[in-house]
Amino acid sequence: MAINYKKLINWQFDETRQKITSKDLILYALGVGIGANPTDQNELRFVYEKDLVALPSMASVLGYPGNWLRNPDTGVDYLKLVNAGNSFTIHKPIPTEGTLIGQARVDAIIDKGKGRGALISSIRDVIHAEDDELICTIRASTYCRADGGFGGPTGPIEVPQAIPSDKPDHICDLPTLAQSALIYRLSGDYNPLHADPNTAKSAGFSRPISHGLLTFGVVCHALVKTTCAYDPQNFVSMEGRFSAPVFPGETIRTKIWTQGKTVLFCATVPDRDDVIVLNNGRATIK
Repeated sequence: MAINYKKLINWQFDETRQKITSKDLILYALGVGIGANPTDQNELRFVYEKDLVALPSMASVLGYPGNWLRNPDTGVDYLKLVNAGNSFTIHKPIPTEGTLIGQARVDAIIDKGKGRGALISSIRDVIHAEDDELICTIRASTYCRADGGFGGPTGPIEVPQAIPSDKPDHICDLPTLAQSALIYRLSGDYNPLHADPNTAKSAGFSRPISHGLLTFGVVCHALVKTTCAYDPQNFVSMEGRFSAPVFPGETIRTKIWTQGKTVLFCATVPDRDDVIVLNNGRATIK
């Protein structure tokens, strides 16, 4: 079944209502590796209910409409899709508890051609139900590896953020746990690609890979640690493009260039010849 452009661009999402508690904030932070040093007071703020705060990248799992591309009516080969890119903007601090409303829509669909796949972009607003305040806005891009050539639009293609070629201002290495994907999936993304070895092999991987948004969260941790002195209130937005998978247990190296309130970055896996796994990164801080 091929993608039906008109049907997919007008896809109707149900409004999601998500009740979050401190447990959800802690589980997300543990999933992206925070708390590896249980005596670090800076990390403890994200994984202990006393003075608890949310890591900004948690925005990416709030108001999540579920694995909607798994619906056969989308025409997408679900087992052949991967995260292509992600961005979020924080408008108000993520609450430690309350009910959140997610309102999603498909933003764009790009046909890269037969054998080259397709890109699907969606935007989601997350609203605090108690006071109707907009908490955050998320834009997610999904690469559908097996779904190109359906006759859809071939552009426009956004120009990616260029990354400096000079020596970075900061380098931050953060390890991931061998079981990190099994923990992270409990924040809402149950794609078997990240848990089931047989599913991973059928998709062309030697073993389950980390969620792209898990990698995104690890890099957000590196940025908050390095550029905001662990104060998430000073972190406004983040965007990046996924360029290669990360396997659970690998160390992620974030290379950071600061330009005033703008932070440019990319992330690599040093143990695999420094392969770039998240590229064209840009964040905004206060």
